[in-house]
Amino acid sequence: MESNRELDAAHQVPDGVGVKTVLALGALSKVLETMDRACGHLYGFHQLTGSAAFELGDAVRLLREAGHDEQAARVERDIVGRNVIPGHGTFQIIEAYNSTYYQPFAAMERGIVDELAAGRDHLHEAGLKAARRTHHHPDHTATPPTS
Repeated sequence: MESNRELDAAHQVPDGVGVKTVLALGALSKVLETMDRACGHLYGFHQLTGSAAFELGDAVRLLREAGHDEQAARVERDIVGRNVIPGHGTFQIIEAYNSTYYQPFAAMERGIVDELAAGRDHLHEAGLKAARRTHHHPDHTATPPTS
């Protein structure tokens, strides 16, 4: 990579690391980023479900105030506090996803980057940036400004 010299040390491709390896590490990184987004959606699901559960309490109160004690009791008995899937609240779904799938993959991805690229992240992306920038343009600098 001709532009490797322009990159800061943290993003230079180590000697002996080939283009195919850089592409493979970039693919692993993209998977991890997608899994981060999936985890964010799980937290969104958790928070929306929790908000709905508290709003359900307000609905039960309003049913009672309107004189509909039987309907309020039915909602309270059958829905308030109910598992979202058998045996699980939303927080338990997040915990299971994290411990069963996300954390093992994140640790594996980190280990592979450490093994194959001396722990240097985003090598593929750094190469893309270097290849696409306009030299001598003030907003296309190769590296962040030094303080």
